[in-house]
Amino acid sequence: MCQSVCQIFVQSHLQCKLEFIVLNNMHVNSSMSSCRSSRRRKKRMRATDGSKWSFLEHKGPVMAAPYEPLPSNVRFFYDGKQMKLSPEAEEVATFFAKMLDHEYTTKDTFRKNFFKDWRKEMTSEEKSKITDLKKCNFNEMGEYFKVQSEARKAMTKDDKLKIKVENERLLQEYGFCIMDNHKERIANFRIEPPGLFRGRGDHPKMGMLKRRIRPEDIIINCSKGSKQPKPPTGTKWKEVRHDNKVTWLVSWTENIQGAIKYIMLNPSSRIKGEKDWQKYETARNLKKCVERLRNQYREDWKSKEMRIRQRAVALYFIDKLALRAGNEKEEGESADTVGCCSLRVEHINLYPEKDGQDFVVEFDFLGKDSIRYYNKVPVEKRVFKNLQLFMENKQPEDDLFDRLNTSILNKHLQELMDGLTAKVFRTYNASITLQQQLKELTSRKSSTKILSYNRANRAVAILCNHQRAQPKTFEKSMQNLQTKIDAKKDQLSDAKRDVKSAKADLKVRRDERFKKAVETKKKAVERLEEQLMKLEVQATDREENKQIALGTSKLNYLDPRISVAWCKKWGIPIEKIYNKTQREKFAWAIDMAEDDYEF
Repeated sequence: MCQSVCQIFVQSHLQCKLEFIVLNNMHVNSSMSSCRSSRRRKKRMRATDGSKWSFLEHKGPVMAAPYEPLPSNVRFFYDGKQMKLSPEAEEVATFFAKMLDHEYTTKDTFRKNFFKDWRKEMTSEEKSKITDLKKCNFNEMGEYFKVQSEARKAMTKDDKLKIKVENERLLQEYGFCIMDNHKERIANFRIEPPGLFRGRGDHPKMGMLKRRIRPEDIIINCSKGSKQPKPPTGTKWKEVRHDNKVTWLVSWTENIQGAIKYIMLNPSSRIKGEKDWQKYETARNLKKCVERLRNQYREDWKSKEMRIRQRAVALYFIDKLALRAGNEKEEGESADTVGCCSLRVEHINLYPEKDGQDFVVEFDFLGKDSIRYYNKVPVEKRVFKNLQLFMENKQPEDDLFDRLNTSILNKHLQELMDGLTAKVFRTYNASITLQQQLKELTSRKSSTKILSYNRANRAVAILCNHQRAQPKTFEKSMQNLQTKIDAKKDQLSDAKRDVKSAKADLKVRRDERFKKAVETKKKAVERLEEQLMKLEVQATDREENKQIALGTSKLNYLDPRISVAWCKKWGIPIEKIYNKTQREKFAWAIDMAEDDYEF
C-alpha cells in the first residue's frame, strides 16, 4: 500500500517550501502577520476536522444586468404580422435572434426545446397566437444585434477606456476576498446571464432556457464574524452559510441539468496552489507502486470470477489508454457519452489481425463533451480473449462490462492506493509521457526547442484525446503566414546577393570600410535566417496542432514542475511555455522546481 498523500502533505519538507512560495504571491499586510498566518495554516492543515479557513469575508457576486427592452423600431413578426411581445417573452426571443447565423438554430432539437421554454414565458394571449416557430420572424432583432456588435468593435479609445475603468472598479470591489488575513483573488465573481443552453455535440437539452439567476437562488458562504454581502435592494439571499470545510464563496443550482455552480478562488490562490501540488504528489505516489498494480491486474485477467476479470481489463484500458472511468447518467439527461465502465458492445470491434498487428481492438464512441474517441490499438492476448468472452451472447446496446460500474472501480482503486482514482492514472501517464517525450525530442543541437516542447505536449493531448475542431480562420491565417514566409525568403535572397556583391567589392578594393560592409551584410543574413526559421516553425506548429487542444493537458494533467525544469535546463523563458494566467496558477511550481526535477 502506497503512503497516503495526507501523510506526505504533513511530513514532507516540501510543505514548508510550498507555503513560503504561495505566500510570496499573495497580498500580505506585513511580515509579522504573514508568519502568524503561516502558523495558523499549518495548524489547520494538520487538523483532522477538514477546515479550510478560519475567516472569510467577501462582497458576494455581481448579478447579471437587468433586461433592456428593444427600441420600438426593432419589430417581431408572426405569420407576416407585427406583434408586440411582453418583456419576458421578448427577452427570450432575443436569445434566439442573436443566434440566427449559428447552425444551432437549424437543429430540430434546439428549435423544439427553445420553443417549448419560450412559450412558458409568454402571456396567455401570446401563447394562443404563437403556435408555430416556423412562422416567427426574428430578422429585425438579429440585424439590430449585429449592428450593436459592430458598434462595440468600432468604439473609440475613450469609450473603451470608460468600460475598462468600470470593469477595474468592479474587480477591486468584488474580485477579491479576505481569507485568514490575506487578500485573495476570486476566479469569477459575475453571475452568468440568462440565455439558451448549447451543450456539446447532439445534447438532448440544447435550446432550453438558462433562467436568470436571482438573489433568492444564491447561497452565500462566509465567516460568522465577517461583514456579510448585501443582496440587491428589495431582495434576499436564499441562505447564508458559515461552512469552513469548503472553499467556495457563492453557489446556486442551474435549471438545465440541476448542476451546482460555484464562485471559487482564483487558481493562483494559496488553497488552489496547495490542491494542485497535492494532486501531482498523488500521481508521483502512483509512480512508486504502478508496476505492482499492473502486475496485479494482469494476474486478475485469469481470475475465475467474471467481475474481477472485467475490473482488471477496464483498469488496463484506464492505465494504457488514459480513458476516463465514465459516470452513470439518467437517460435523456445528457448526450450519449461514455467512459470506460459504461462502454457498450457496439463501441468496440475485435480483430485477431489488422494492419500487420495481432489482437487489435478498435474503439469508437463519444467521450466527454461529445468528443469522438476513435482508436485502433493492439492489446495483450489475454485482454483480447477476455473481451471476446465479455461480448458473448450480447446485443450491441448491452454493457461490455456488465459486472462493473464506477463505484465498484473507485472502491477497488482506493484499496490499491490511498487517493487513487482513474484521474490519477490519467495525470500520472500524462506527466510521465511529457517527461519522456521532452527527453527524447530535445537536444543541445536543436534550434527549435519550443517546437519540441509542443510536440511532447501534443503526444499527451493525443493520449488524453484532447481534440478540437479546426479553427474557422485556420486556412486564412495559414495563408497569411505563408505570405510572410515567402516575403522573408525574398528578403533573404536579396540579402545573400548583397553579401556576394560586398565580397566582390572587397576583392577589388581591400579596404577596412568594405570589410565592415561584408560583416554587416552577413549579420543581416543571419538575422533574416533566424526570422525565417521562426516563421517556418510557427507554420509547422500550427499545422500539427490544428485539431489538437494543448491547453487542457497543460492546465490539468501535466505536473508543471516538469515544464519549469525543462525551461531552466535549456534556458527557455518560462513566458514561452506559460501565459500570464498560467504563470500565476503555477507560481508554486516555478519557484519550487530546479532544472534536475524528475516527476
